[in-house]
Amino acid sequence: MKNTFMELREMIKKHHEMFGNAIPLIASENVTSPAVRAAISCDFQHRYAEGWPGERVYAGCKYIDQVELRCMDLAQRYWRADFADVRPISGVMANLISYTALSKPGDLLMCLEIPDGGHISHNLTSKNVHGLQVQYLVFDSKEMVVDIDKSSQKIRELKPQIVLLGASVFLFPHPVKELSEVAHEVGAKLMYDSAHVAGLIGSGYFQQPLKEGADIMTLSTHKTFPGPQHGCILGNKNEEIHKKIKNAAFPYLQSNHHLHNVAGFAIALTEMLEFGKEYHKYVIENAKALAQALNERGFTMLMEHKGFTESHTILMDITKFGKTVGYGATIEKLLEDANIIANRNLIPGDFEAGRRFQDPGGLRIGTSEVTRLGMKKSEMIQIAEFMKEIVIDRKDPKIVKNEVAEFRKQFQHVKYCFESKTKAYEYIQLK
Repeated sequence: MKNTFMELREMIKKHHEMFGNAIPLIASENVTSPAVRAAISCDFQHRYAEGWPGERVYAGCKYIDQVELRCMDLAQRYWRADFADVRPISGVMANLISYTALSKPGDLLMCLEIPDGGHISHNLTSKNVHGLQVQYLVFDSKEMVVDIDKSSQKIRELKPQIVLLGASVFLFPHPVKELSEVAHEVGAKLMYDSAHVAGLIGSGYFQQPLKEGADIMTLSTHKTFPGPQHGCILGNKNEEIHKKIKNAAFPYLQSNHHLHNVAGFAIALTEMLEFGKEYHKYVIENAKALAQALNERGFTMLMEHKGFTESHTILMDITKFGKTVGYGATIEKLLEDANIIANRNLIPGDFEAGRRFQDPGGLRIGTSEVTRLGMKKSEMIQIAEFMKEIVIDRKDPKIVKNEVAEFRKQFQHVKYCFESKTKAYEYIQLK
């Protein structure tokens, strides 16, 4: 098995090498700092700590409890919340815990449909795991926003138990204040899935869901918030909901909660409390600049009339390339061949045109990770030029791949953190 061991390690090293020479544009990804990487490799990864700090089922949790309590305190401070449960092991689990706390099987949840930006955990996890019925909010695809009047009318008619805002394609803020008032009017709770925009919210650039009427805000910790892969649930002062969330997390849905990632989450919170304001300012500026540069080079970027985006995400309609180049799957692969990593994505109108997620009409692009590497507006223009060379000029992706690698040489370290001597994608081999 020694040879297999060496082969596996070589595969991991090659992945690191690939990303060290790539342009990472996946909107749901980011890169952690060396300090966070050190935290998630600590001995916490070997331990169990079922339950709430101070109420553990396991011994040996003295320092684990201290770190988790500090993580909760930092999360409440960063997101201006009265309650934080940092035990969910992912954003999907944060949602499932919240469904369990706020509803019972057979209840009705209202959310966005997937082509309108809704996430699979809204549409599928809620239905197939927790047994909820699902109906859709009304979405204005021309403005890429939830239609307040039509959605309000639908909420009043259907009287759901949960109204869920938030999206996987999240260009503009959602009408939390308006729809929370209607939800509360019919006895529903309003959830806000901030997985994609949590960092923007914490640094004060997007909207403030908990102040605008949301009962619960869920998130994952590795998108615009550049931590390890984990989850979190936040809330206002409501002891009844807090108790239900704590019980749903443990013992109902989770046992151990990946303690090393709680440690990494805590370190990332200190970084964002210190550097997040500057970092997220550039994330949004870069998204707008990249969208503008792509638009000017012949790509169809959605929402030009609204400045393209107010978040880290921009959305490209690639249907005009369908007959000559291909749809989402083909263009995603062409870009990947040049080490430009973006993902195909459903856009409004895809279902009506018979397109599905395997080969949709859109491309989703995010700027969180390239910004963490120190890139700014001039680099966004260069990235747009690389993409034009591949998709429009039909240049050989192998040639562009070499250009991309040369471009990446000056962006090898994580910025907006306390420690950055280790390269962003350096493989660390413990001896």
